[in-house]
Amino acid sequence: MRILLVDDHPITRAALSSLLESHGFTVAGEAADGEEAIDLARRLLPDLVLLDLSMPGLDGLSALPRIREAAPDAEVVVLTASGTEENLLAAIRGGAAGYLLKSESPERIVGFLRGVTQGEVALSGQIARRLFEQVREGDRATGAVPESIASTLSARELEVLLLLDQHLGTDEIAQRLIISEHTVRSHVKSLLSKLGVSSRREALEKLSAARG
Repeated sequence: MRILLVDDHPITRAALSSLLESHGFTVAGEAADGEEAIDLARRLLPDLVLLDLSMPGLDGLSALPRIREAAPDAEVVVLTASGTEENLLAAIRGGAAGYLLKSESPERIVGFLRGVTQGEVALSGQIARRLFEQVREGDRATGAVPESIASTLSARELEVLLLLDQHLGTDEIAQRLIISEHTVRSHVKSLLSKLGVSSRREALEKLSAARG
């Protein structure tokens, strides 16, 4: 298994290289930014790319689909400190075969990468739990809102509406749903439009009236 390491921190790359080589992997190359990663992926055609997200210049998320184009047979696994839903979904859409947090133990990282070579998806337990909780909360949200309103909103908009109903602010909703405050505001704007109201207060009044 030939691996391309992509991380802007030399110490991190050195540690990962030592770890992987000691477990039978071959580190075919190392890149410090997205552009270099794309070039090396094209020239080296690795089996797997271990990709950081936060890097100067071209970041990991922007580079990911281009790496996939440069080396179509390579699996790309994100290894990052960022566990946000937005980054996770963007990585999946970009073609990633896994999303691992840097807080994982070295042994678990090696195990996840071995799993990817066998066609498995690599997903840190913390990320998997968050996804599970979001699905469960989404189901709860759907059941807590009258059908007259639920049928007009997306699952995420329903979650935001119910959190507004708990008198949570934008920052608190962002933390609860593991999304940015900008994304929360976008969901609020969308649900207000769908409900035909102009303010959060009016949205909650409409929700209360629908509940009877």
